[in-house]
Amino acid sequence: MQAQLVKKNGLKEWLRKNGTGYLFLLPFLILFAVFVIVPVAVAMYYSLTNYNMIQPARFVGISNYAQLILDDDVFLISLKNTMVFAVITGPIGYFASFLMAWLITLVKRGRGFFSLMFYAPSLTSGVAMANIWLILFSGDRYGYINNLLLRAGLILEPILWTKDATYVLPVIMIISVWMSMGTGFLVFLAGLQNVDPAMYEAARVDGIRNKFQELRYITLPMMKPQMLFGAINAIVGAFGVFDVATAVAGMPSPNYAAHTIVAHLYDYAFTRFNMGYASAVAMALFVITFTLGRICMHVFKDNT
Repeated sequence: MQAQLVKKNGLKEWLRKNGTGYLFLLPFLILFAVFVIVPVAVAMYYSLTNYNMIQPARFVGISNYAQLILDDDVFLISLKNTMVFAVITGPIGYFASFLMAWLITLVKRGRGFFSLMFYAPSLTSGVAMANIWLILFSGDRYGYINNLLLRAGLILEPILWTKDATYVLPVIMIISVWMSMGTGFLVFLAGLQNVDPAMYEAARVDGIRNKFQELRYITLPMMKPQMLFGAINAIVGAFGVFDVATAVAGMPSPNYAAHTIVAHLYDYAFTRFNMGYASAVAMALFVITFTLGRICMHVFKDNT
């Protein structure tokens, strides 16, 4: 009886101290559960079923995953393409965003103009930007790049940039890197501007002599949360590429040269209506991005 009374009083004391905070946190927890946890759980369940949206889902165990790994050559191609795309465009976009944000903070005038100039491409949809870039990469001699190369004598006939399997993925990478100055860029810019100027003054007293030393010893250690956010954003953006790839190369792309994991998921979900198999593809993508996110959290964790 006394133990129950102590437990009840302890619960009341905990609610008195923490109840208000959790009450304010409750709307976020509800939205997070409804739009993140529940969809992931549902996808995990459907990935173990054969479900075509018409008939009831039929449990098939790990058959979808076995087919995905052992019998789906197109998925393996899409996995390779996505990995190549992510390894190249992810780091380039990440470091380019940080570099541009850092250079803008060094500018005394026109900081707002340059920020808008670098951020503006990300405000436009990927399909619209891809169509603009298709003018540059047009496969006839009137395309700007082909025309320039023909005039320079570097090629003898126009290159089919979006139809040739050799060139289509690099074209998509160029467009994606150009569009990568998005939320991560703004976060880097805000983080750089929030570093206490007194830290730089103290560092100069201690022997820091140039901007690169300030960047290494002061700025980067003070910006770990923003660096982590930018890394997660770059990973999600790189592995989630779809609209630019399909707008440039179509679906399916020539010899599946620009076929990505998300395109494979879309194909099975909304073209073939095989939601069970599409859910298995989604879970594979989830595991990859979650693992890389955990690695980034370990790299950028605050040891102080």
